[in-house]
Amino acid sequence: MTLDTIAPDTIFALSSAPGKAGVSIIRVSGSCAWQSLEVITKGQALPEPRKTKVATLTNPNEGDIIDHAMIIGFKAPHSFTGEDIVEYHCHGSPAILDELLAVLGTMKGHRMAGHGEFTRRAFDNGCLDLTEAEAIADLIDAETKIQKEQALLQMGGALSSLYNGWAEDLTRALAYVETVIDFPDEDVPDTETAKAKPAIEKLQQDISFHLNDDRRGERLRNGIQLAVIGVPNVGKSSLVNLLAQRDVAIVSDMAGTTRDVIEAHLNLGGYPVILADTAGLRPEQIGSEGQEGIESEGIRRAIKKAKEADIRILVFDASKQEIDTNTLDLMDENSVLVVNKSDLSPKAIDMFPVKPILISTKTGENIDQLLSVLTDKIAKEFTVSRETPSLTRERHRQNLEECGRFLDSALGQTQPELIAQDLRFAVNSLGRITGRVDVEDLLDVIFKDFCIGK
Repeated sequence: MTLDTIAPDTIFALSSAPGKAGVSIIRVSGSCAWQSLEVITKGQALPEPRKTKVATLTNPNEGDIIDHAMIIGFKAPHSFTGEDIVEYHCHGSPAILDELLAVLGTMKGHRMAGHGEFTRRAFDNGCLDLTEAEAIADLIDAETKIQKEQALLQMGGALSSLYNGWAEDLTRALAYVETVIDFPDEDVPDTETAKAKPAIEKLQQDISFHLNDDRRGERLRNGIQLAVIGVPNVGKSSLVNLLAQRDVAIVSDMAGTTRDVIEAHLNLGGYPVILADTAGLRPEQIGSEGQEGIESEGIRRAIKKAKEADIRILVFDASKQEIDTNTLDLMDENSVLVVNKSDLSPKAIDMFPVKPILISTKTGENIDQLLSVLTDKIAKEFTVSRETPSLTRERHRQNLEECGRFLDSALGQTQPELIAQDLRFAVNSLGRITGRVDVEDLLDVIFKDFCIGK
């Protein structure tokens, strides 16, 4: 075996995290993956497909040993990409990885993989569809248990099955209409087109229900927004630091210390949360100029963040005689009322419309209770369902909305040709989600977000 015999179109990359590690993985995919393995292992017996084998890796250009590594190979089409694949499980030394990658780079027809190219090849070879490919990216990025569960559900084909089922129903409806168009001389009654109507109407309802999910899947994927709201010096920054278990925000007795929205990412009971500290509410300051103008902008942003948040933590001061009405006006079913400084003498507790949680950021009193209430509230709103998988991307939403518009148009048509045209457009809209049709212009956008080696 010589380097000259190795054919082109074989890609390679580090598939584990960069940097020093106990074990790192270099993946090679393409028609010559096994041939380059034979060169690097220098005449040693190759592993059986799908079985690991310890081998000595040698630099064929210099004759030096690169590493003693575990090798596992896969034969097409029974691999992730649908091609021949070899994985080198090496010691995670940067020197070893650099040398092995350099050796692969010298072999004829081998080149470094681009972003997402392994997954792109898996899609091109029919090993997965676009929703499953996107789920791999989500799984890699998952930081919490719930994000992982949602990604695994989608990677397992939950969304694919749903959308492909709808496409099949729509195709059957289209067949009724096509019968009238294709056989005009066969005495096929025009009423055949009416058979398509119930299926179209049901699909309309199913898509509408699927879209009307309050963007649950997208919010789980990106992070659930929690905003801490209250007047200056009520303890918002202290609470954020306590919940985040680190110094995220500056704490000071001076009013107006927090001028901008400060965010911290948390794992709350397995749910991804973005916790936002905001400027103290003093609406009378809005519109001011100079130094007060900076605080004015912070207050404006605080009110905006409060309105956009999935859950608002409204914080009040237990030592005050009266309840701040500006904060209380933001209360709704997505709000949690918190009264801070319980170590002082509470004075206005009975004046709240609902029972608040009495806490102390100084002593930590009832912080566990607050965390429990927040977790329960999030879990109730953002449960991952295996029966009704959620939308996870705006791309899916846009194509489903487009499909719905074509179904509306089809129901308003009277001519079979026009009904059929709208139904074809609707099928194409569904197909673009999974990659069944017209997807070439989507691929670069989807796979550019992948890391090298995935």
